[in-house]
Amino acid sequence: MTASPPTGDELVGMLSALANPIRLRIVATLAGGRDYVSHLAREIGVSRPLLHMHLQRLEAVGLIVGHLELSTDGKAMKYFEVADFALLLTPAALAQAATTLTPSERGPAPKEHT
Repeated sequence: MTASPPTGDELVGMLSALANPIRLRIVATLAGGRDYVSHLAREIGVSRPLLHMHLQRLEAVGLIVGHLELSTDGKAMKYFEVADFALLLTPAALAQAATTLTPSERGPAPKEHT
């Protein structure tokens, strides 16, 4: 089954999330396989609170997914992995996405040339 292309609003959210270097590094690291928060924070080189903020943003736009699991000693650990997504950025894809933007995201109407 092929996923439908993102709407304009979804695309703006995904691109905005990926525009941050830390979030881009998180997705790149998770592309190598799922990881839990403490280990991922060490791999990326950021604090756990800062990592959580970035993970929440990536999860909110559907680029990653998190799952709580119990470790062998009974501790709850949250694992994250990259969601199954594909972004094809072509002029035609961007034009199609732009037609589905909510009015507040479209910006001002284009000026008419006289």
